[in-house]
Amino acid sequence: MKPIHWFILIVLASISGSSFIFTRTLAPVLGPIVTADLRVLIAGLALVIYALIIGYSFEWHKNWKLYCIIGIINSGIPFLLYSYAALYLPSSYMAIVNSSAPLFGAMFSAIWLFERLSFVKILGLSLGIAGVGMVSYSGSTGAVSDMFGIGIGASIVAAMMYALSGIFIKRYAKDIKPLALAGGSQLAAGLAILPFCILDPVTINVNLITPVIVFNMAALALLCSAIAYILYFRLINEVGPTKTLTVTFLSPFFAMLVGGLFLNEIITPQMLTGCITIIFATVLVNGLWVPRMLVSK
Repeated sequence: MKPIHWFILIVLASISGSSFIFTRTLAPVLGPIVTADLRVLIAGLALVIYALIIGYSFEWHKNWKLYCIIGIINSGIPFLLYSYAALYLPSSYMAIVNSSAPLFGAMFSAIWLFERLSFVKILGLSLGIAGVGMVSYSGSTGAVSDMFGIGIGASIVAAMMYALSGIFIKRYAKDIKPLALAGGSQLAAGLAILPFCILDPVTINVNLITPVIVFNMAALALLCSAIAYILYFRLINEVGPTKTLTVTFLSPFFAMLVGGLFLNEIITPQMLTGCITIIFATVLVNGLWVPRMLVSK
């Protein structure tokens, strides 16, 4: 990967880590369906308006089917699942479980894109999972509800959807520009989820719609969806889904950092050790450095 790709990866990781905190704040107030729908609908509309201003064409007549498929599997379903999980899980747990996406991505890439799973890449993925385990164990002191297991399951399925969508994009939508892919797919996802908002049994508490909630939604939609997905789709097109998904290895580090700075969450030495392990795993998976003893493996 080029230096620009590493820069984008780090920026994307910081945004991704923050998104779980925003979701955790919004879902109990707005409900999971409304939270997920507003996230993609606002992001999609913002990008479409921006495209109209600069005279950029999304070529709807040509790509609308791809926008719908990608929007549902890459945004709609994962965001719904994470918004639901946010009712029961701390933000750090969602970020940690999301780190399993590269493992699924590597396996799916080997199956459908015929990417070789080298010994070094497998070692990196294994170290990444080990690092996630360290962070997960050290963060287990917080109170969790009886629905904890369901929240974890929803997060795992969401991570799998990210991996699947990455493979699909690389195989069928690699010629679509990131702006069009981000805007078109998220608008399609927002429109697909919209009818289900009526069925959401959660009653929105108007008294809780404060400037803080508005800020969180704006940040989640515009920063964590609109801008983040432009960067995300660019990386998929230029470096592939497996390397792009390693952004989720770095997300827990930023989730803990933001939580420590703004929510006074405790950061333990074990958490830091896990994060260092995760970063090292990301270096191995991306092929930035390979130990000499492993070159012949």
